[in-house]
Amino acid sequence: MTNSLQSLFEAIADASDEQELRLHVMVKVSEYFVAERCKLFLFNELPSTETNIPGMMKLALSIEHNPVLRYIIEHHAPVHEELLLPSGIWKTICSRFDHGHVMAGPIVSNGRLVGGVGFTRVRGSSAFNVHNLADLSALCLHLSTKLATLWSQPTEFNSLAINRLTQREIQIAQLVAQGLTNAEIGTALWITENSVKQALKRIFRKIEVSSRAELVARLFSNTKLSQSK
Repeated sequence: MTNSLQSLFEAIADASDEQELRLHVMVKVSEYFVAERCKLFLFNELPSTETNIPGMMKLALSIEHNPVLRYIIEHHAPVHEELLLPSGIWKTICSRFDHGHVMAGPIVSNGRLVGGVGFTRVRGSSAFNVHNLADLSALCLHLSTKLATLWSQPTEFNSLAINRLTQREIQIAQLVAQGLTNAEIGTALWITENSVKQALKRIFRKIEVSSRAELVARLFSNTKLSQSK
């Protein structure tokens, strides 16, 4: 195992921005837990269950259907599926081969549950255990604290231009300013690369620019965000 728990704490503390947490630090966290997949997600980024989203994702976001999600929301504590269900029952809830075992923990800010971090392993691999939960509990504390610190850093917007955009378009513009590609933005926000492209076309039209560089210059009056990568 190449990463120790202490090295993960240090990597979280040293992350310069949310992008680094999502795209680099979480890779190390995934390796630590020997997870097939790993994702840091925020609830305000997830599609509403009222929207036209694929059936499997709609079930995954359903508190009634997904006992792991329900536990996180009700208890604000890490959990894995075998802590809640008899062995073998999870595959009747989620049929994905690479979601044979799942573990998730909470992201909390200002006393509110704002998101989580989730891990999956393929069927046939060992399930997550109590030691994994203890480590994840500590990591969630560090991740929550780091995100709260990053979110508290002031970012000055050009208010006349920013008021023309939706909240989702502002999120995309911020990630553009951090230097992310369309594919990376899609991964960070759980949307398709084409959705990012179409959103950028709308943003360009609304604020009357023709390039990503012009977008950053028009929207952000400080340079910290645009120079973060």
